[in-house]
Amino acid sequence: MKIDILTIFPEMFSSPFAESMLKRAQKKRIVEIKIHNLRDWSTDKYRSVDDSPFGGGAGMVMRVDVVDRALTDLKAKSLPLKAKVILLDTKGRLYDQQKAQELTKVEHLILIAGHYEGIDHRVHKHLADEVISIGEYVLTGGEIPVMVIVDSVVRLLPGVLGNPESLSEESYSLSKSYIEYPQYTRPPEYKGWKVPEVLLSGDPKKIKQWQEEKTK
Repeated sequence: MKIDILTIFPEMFSSPFAESMLKRAQKKRIVEIKIHNLRDWSTDKYRSVDDSPFGGGAGMVMRVDVVDRALTDLKAKSLPLKAKVILLDTKGRLYDQQKAQELTKVEHLILIAGHYEGIDHRVHKHLADEVISIGEYVLTGGEIPVMVIVDSVVRLLPGVLGNPESLSEESYSLSKSYIEYPQYTRPPEYKGWKVPEVLLSGDPKKIKQWQEEKTK
């Protein structure tokens, strides 16, 4: 899988994508992730990517022409891979595990991190294949939502997790519609807080029954 990210704050992605599972997935060449500064497709000396909104209003709006040039360039460079463009925006469909699973089938994923007051609505209508929101709350920009999408998708790709069976046991996995049972580890007692006795019993049948009872 190839993932291209369009943002005006590329430095925000340096640490999250250079650690843990995402680092391993890239090292194993399971996924290729590239961060692009949207300003590279600006045509003025100030490298501006936004302008004031028509009709008035607070804030600045990201320009459709700059985004279009960036998308055209990224798609051309990745042929013959078929690209899917996703805009992260509060107006989009609420993201869930099913959508994460669907995105694992995409060859080339282009994620647009919006910023400022918003992004020209012509990007929604004519350039993005899909608009996604990660929740009904407001963030400074689309960079953190992009990180959420990348992390949740990449971890589902074959070969990324050390134990593939753990995917089927997770909360919100496609094989179930409930939240996973509570987990405990050493020490068995801490500050008077005890691990349930059944988990220390060594009885697989009783443990399985407890897990099923505690699953929401």
